[in-house]
Amino acid sequence: MQQREKFASRLGFLLISAGCAIGLGNVWRFPYITGKYGGAAFVLIYLLFLIILGLPVMVMEFSVGRASGKSVAASFRVLEKPGAKWHWYSYFAMAGNYLLMMFYTTIGGWMVSYLFKMAAGGFDGLSPEGVQAAFVSMTQEPVSMTFWMIVVVVVSFGICVCGLQKGVERVTKIMMVSLLAIMGVLAVRSVTLPGASEGLAFYLKPDFKKLLGENFAETVFAAMGQAFFTLSIGIGSMAIFGSYLGKERSLTGESVSILLLDTFVAIVSGLIIFPACFAFGVQPDSGPNLVFVTLPNIFNSMPLGRLWGSLFFLFLTFAALSTVIAVFENILSFGMDLWGWSRKKAVAINLVAIIILSLPCVLGFNLLSGITPLGAGSNIMDLEDFIVSNNLLPLGSLVYLIFCVTRYGWGWDNFIEEANAGTGLKFPRKIRFYVTYILPIIILYVFVQGYISKFFV
Repeated sequence: MQQREKFASRLGFLLISAGCAIGLGNVWRFPYITGKYGGAAFVLIYLLFLIILGLPVMVMEFSVGRASGKSVAASFRVLEKPGAKWHWYSYFAMAGNYLLMMFYTTIGGWMVSYLFKMAAGGFDGLSPEGVQAAFVSMTQEPVSMTFWMIVVVVVSFGICVCGLQKGVERVTKIMMVSLLAIMGVLAVRSVTLPGASEGLAFYLKPDFKKLLGENFAETVFAAMGQAFFTLSIGIGSMAIFGSYLGKERSLTGESVSILLLDTFVAIVSGLIIFPACFAFGVQPDSGPNLVFVTLPNIFNSMPLGRLWGSLFFLFLTFAALSTVIAVFENILSFGMDLWGWSRKKAVAINLVAIIILSLPCVLGFNLLSGITPLGAGSNIMDLEDFIVSNNLLPLGSLVYLIFCVTRYGWGWDNFIEEANAGTGLKFPRKIRFYVTYILPIIILYVFVQGYISKFFV
């Protein structure tokens, strides 16, 4: 039997796991909803939910991965009691990883495309209408979008084929350290712009009136949802890195470190975006418009704008690629764990599979734009994102949770023993009642409210 590879260093594990959690939602969603729901006051509620909602499930997913030594493709089968059916969820989790990559590779391609376009001066002298037209034009070109999607897939699998230590860990370390350094430079530039103080006040000054107003319930759900979805827990994308871990350190302490890194990136993204928006009198919005329309306009207005814009899209490219590489590593482990494929064989098969599976998302913006699965104005990407974010992540988290706390699954004692093995912060036994009876209700609320927000509001 082939020996399972391990991380070369603790730093490698932390940066790769954080890289998986740190995605584009940290950049184009977190700053916007923070400003919308009360600035620093919202951040406090978000951090609370990160600890009471995201942290326990992350520890459980890592524990299942480390105890089984397998990816989600086989981990439940290894740990479940004879005759149990928990492993049925494995197929949904594997589908979730593929679905996530079916649209995330397209967004990653946009980032790489904009990095090259910004560096080459492609936005120089464009009016705000011209910048808007450039984004629309990009989405209307299936050949160009397919090319950049393939670049992301080939580069990411090219890194994964080199192995865990020599490929994934080595490259992700460089990308994540570079990402943090670039963010620091951009944040300093942004907060020192003339007029940036108004943006800082909007972002960081607690507005408890806005927080506690008539939209308080909406605010709480927004904080809950952001805390939950930012970590990508529930489809085994964290469990795979647990399977590469030794027993030297407890999993709660490691999870806290990852949460801190993820939150740091989200908060610093706001320090980059809000001061710049206010300095140039631009209304900050959310989603692709923020990154592909609003910010290029700001960089056009700044001295050395091409440099700052290039650095910003380099940061976003690293954020996107770190997630893609992490999830690709999980996808490769499916074939390796289930059928004993070599890493090279798994890469060859999945390289072709992911490119083909990603095409509907690419074409959904142009040739297949008539397909509106979630109503007028929606596209294939929206459907893929909805299936993963609003269904598989919350329900998958519920599966991990129940598997770890009940005697019908792996069981509380086995989970605690695994989570607390090694030095570091321990998972508190005293919260057993909370994670067994209250946390499942919170996750179900996130799931149901997601549907209500999507279809009934």
